[in-house]
Amino acid sequence: MTRLVLSPAALGLLRALIARTGIPRERVLLSECRSTDWQSLTFEGERHEIRLRILGPDSATATERLLDGLAEAEFAIPGQIVADIAVTGAAQTHADGAIELGLEALTISE
Repeated sequence: MTRLVLSPAALGLLRALIARTGIPRERVLLSECRSTDWQSLTFEGERHEIRLRILGPDSATATERLLDGLAEAEFAIPGQIVADIAVTGAAQTHADGAIELGLEALTISE
């Protein structure tokens, strides 16, 4: 099995997103995560591209909870501020009922 190496910011963001679904973390699969360094004149952080697959019979409800108010959500990630987050593309529903979606986020170091 290949393990993804996530930065502390990416790992904190992933944990916060999973918590928003309200389902056990083993039902939210991380299928892709890319993080790149980002900086402006006054801030440093990371830009993240994440793909999640939400499993189970209530995957639609969990996805709804995750996405409801996402752009305005406050995240508790130690040492990080989520400055921007958005869904990329349309969510895909698979034959097994799983829902796959992409997200982009910008985290800034406090």
